[in-house]
Amino acid sequence: MKARALVAWNVRRIRVGLGIPQEQLAYDSGIDRSYMSGVERQKENPTIDLLDRIAQTLGVHLSEFFVQPPKGATSQKTLRKGRKPTRSRHKKK
Repeated sequence: MKARALVAWNVRRIRVGLGIPQEQLAYDSGIDRSYMSGVERQKENPTIDLLDRIAQTLGVHLSEFFVQPPKGATSQKTLRKGRKPTRSRHKKK
């Protein structure tokens, strides 16, 4: 896997695993949402400083972006539409 694809796969894996919408990650990292999308789609070539900011925002070490995916691994599912976590419909008593 090429470096840009590896970074894109891992950023998305970590972000979706934490349940963070792409827009929120971009905002918290101080970058444009469309640029963040480009990073995850392998359209942008982020600097090491930008990757460091994204890693800090996600609470992981920068090296996590370079972990090889296991054989047969599929990309992460997208978060549900609306970019908000699901809430329980039951009222608390």
